[in-house]
Amino acid sequence: MHVVIFANGTIDNPESIRHYLAPCDLVLCADGGTRHAHALGVRPDVVVGDMDSLDQDLHDELGAVGTEFLAFPAAKDETDLELALLYAVERGATQVTVLGAWGGRIDHELGNVLLLAHPGLAGVAVRMVSGRQEITLIRRELTLYGDPGDLLSLLPIGGHASGIVTAGLRYPLRNERLCLGPARGISNVFVSPDPVVRLRSGLLLAVHTRCSRP
Repeated sequence: MHVVIFANGTIDNPESIRHYLAPCDLVLCADGGTRHAHALGVRPDVVVGDMDSLDQDLHDELGAVGTEFLAFPAAKDETDLELALLYAVERGATQVTVLGAWGGRIDHELGNVLLLAHPGLAGVAVRMVSGRQEITLIRRELTLYGDPGDLLSLLPIGGHASGIVTAGLRYPLRNERLCLGPARGISNVFVSPDPVVRLRSGLLLAVHTRCSRP
């Protein structure tokens, strides 16, 4: 089940992300991310959050056509995007695409990216998309899809990542270790349209930068 979540970040060109909606089984919005769906003429199935960033007129318009609202108090431990991600899992998501996850406060951006390591998302393929870049988390193995010349950065989080083996990249890793702190994993290059990354232990953020927009 593929779920698309609109977050309350920046989407410079809404039309450039329309293709991520097809196919899509459920559209969620994290509070103010509703404006991005509205800009595309997409009615969200559910809006999740404390509703402090959602325009009241838009709230009323969507409510009149059947959008569901899951409202939470402003004083809460989770961010709106975190709540939306966990709700997607509750609904049975196996794949989640997050649009508009960054733009604005850097603490929000970092927090959003680190949500990829949330224990509640284990077993769900989650990617965050902005322009030509996609970020996902590798727990054991990931096959990426793109074009030769695309860039791939591998960044360990939560500690070191070990036993890393890659195929289809210009600078191969052969049972190697990437340590938290050094920037060794930045800017590898696709030499295959479908490179593979495997690791034995740890967590890796995979940042895929396309050489041309999809």
